[in-house]
Amino acid sequence: MNQSAFSVRMDSQLKYEFSLICEDFGMSVSTAITLFAKAVVREHRIPFEIKSDLPNGLTRQAIELAENGKELHGPFSTISDLRASLDA
Repeated sequence: MNQSAFSVRMDSQLKYEFSLICEDFGMSVSTAITLFAKAVVREHRIPFEIKSDLPNGLTRQAIELAENGKELHGPFSTISDLRASLDA
């Protein structure tokens, strides 16, 4: 098998923590990245879910407004009242 090198840029703290975990697993950073690449090729997908635990900016803004009791709407007694509020 022909091997070639490539570099990965990452935050130095992340690199340090990642290398410690790899060491705990008994492998090098290079081996861990190779395992990841092989899993991607084998499964034709990223082998784990990628998501953000943080809400996006619009959701954060809505949460902040609600927590401060601003721009709250409802409750509504009728559909007409709800529609009127949405159209306002």
